[in-house]
Amino acid sequence: MTAATMKSAFENAEVVSLWGEPDMSVLTAGRRKAVPMPGDMFGDLWPMIEDFAEGAGSAPDYPALSLLSSAASLIGGKRKVQPYADIAQWREPAILWIAGVGDPSSNKSSGLECVMEGPLKRLEEAYSERHSNALRDHTGELERARAERAEWQESVKKATKDGLDTPAMPMVAVEPEQPQRRRMVVKDVTPEAMASILSGNPAGTLHYRDELSGWLASFDRYAPGGRQFWLEAYGGRSFVIDRKGQDGPLTIPFTGVSVAGGIQPDKMIPLITGADDGLVARFLVSWPEPRPFSRPKRCGDSARLEAIYRRLDELDWAENEVGDKVARILTLSPAAADIFDEWAKGNETGIDDAGSLFKNFCGKLKGVVLRLSLVVELLKWADNGGDEPREVSAQTVGLAADFVDLYCKPMALRVYGDAAMSQSERNAAVLARYIRGLRLQKFNARSLRRGAGYPGPKKPDELDAALAHLVEGDWILPVAERDGDTPGRKAHNYIVNPKVLSDG
Repeated sequence: MTAATMKSAFENAEVVSLWGEPDMSVLTAGRRKAVPMPGDMFGDLWPMIEDFAEGAGSAPDYPALSLLSSAASLIGGKRKVQPYADIAQWREPAILWIAGVGDPSSNKSSGLECVMEGPLKRLEEAYSERHSNALRDHTGELERARAERAEWQESVKKATKDGLDTPAMPMVAVEPEQPQRRRMVVKDVTPEAMASILSGNPAGTLHYRDELSGWLASFDRYAPGGRQFWLEAYGGRSFVIDRKGQDGPLTIPFTGVSVAGGIQPDKMIPLITGADDGLVARFLVSWPEPRPFSRPKRCGDSARLEAIYRRLDELDWAENEVGDKVARILTLSPAAADIFDEWAKGNETGIDDAGSLFKNFCGKLKGVVLRLSLVVELLKWADNGGDEPREVSAQTVGLAADFVDLYCKPMALRVYGDAAMSQSERNAAVLARYIRGLRLQKFNARSLRRGAGYPGPKKPDELDAALAHLVEGDWILPVAERDGDTPGRKAHNYIVNPKVLSDG
């Protein structure tokens, strides 16, 4: 072979690359993408929600769901929805549980709280004078009861001495329970304390936790009653709690507590893989992409929101035949009932093949669609004014069903799917994003682990497992080098596939 022939063969030779096509799904560890929240269900309220989100620096998903849960807590036991006018056995209360999932940098707390804590706290403060008056009245009644009891005790002594029958204690001698103040938002509370709060808040309340994982983990401290109490609280059913040091049990006719809070993705894992009693599946979960930072140009209309909340809070009760306060019932309009039926049939299609948690989630969605429809119907009324609706419209039910299908289900799959991943897959995703973010072409594993700002796995065995995932995904290749000039330990150097650094 001549030199010219060799040169031509070399120039025309096929280039063989060390690299395969990188698996870019490693970046998300196979996680489903977040879907945008459809604002149609909120109608004219959606622009206001977006304004609150911008002011809080969060995705609109967090204030939107927080608004639903807050509104549900104000409606509480005063309204229920009945899907069929002629069948009264199935009724759903205005109770919603929502969980905003996101990393600490997602501003989920500010997004949840901007439509909740301030507006509800100001409403609660309006009850303070009324509560002060009730406390003064209670003090007088208490002193009267003690005086009557002392007088009755003297009569018992005299009857005993004279050999007479023991006189009955008069009702006025029974000490009255201290009045409870109106509680719009409750935090960090035991079931027994919540039951006491509900005794003075018969329409229910809102339980907010900045970090839901702590609340859910606390159930073990109150087993078996704690977990059972919260399951009943979602249904709004009556509940009886035996109180330590008190005369007799405490009966709560409407154990209605809406729940809202945030949780980090990693902390969802033990909750999702733990007890499968349907409690976690009761949450509407949202894990949106974080909002890129920008200086806010507007904020939500607090006065409008407070007026909406006040109108919901002022909803009156119905009364039964003996004068007890009971819920007013809103039925679905005939057209709305038809839409609900059609959706419910489709909701059951294919869920037998789903994972157990998602299957449980879908199984509860019939009640969720009804609850959403009730809350949204009353939210729009509270904003627009006019006569209170006596039924839920077909438009509202259709929008609630679409909201569940287009948003709630995909978000549940995103959250549940992420929790099902192995820790090494999660670590590989973190490592891949770090490599790509720094545009690394070559790195040393030990130096990488010790670097400032490194967010990945710190333990050597966890780092090795993550690196193995990246090698398998054609992201990196180990370089056969040794530390120094001796045949000692491997240097753990890696080169990075140029294709993963490409923006294409």
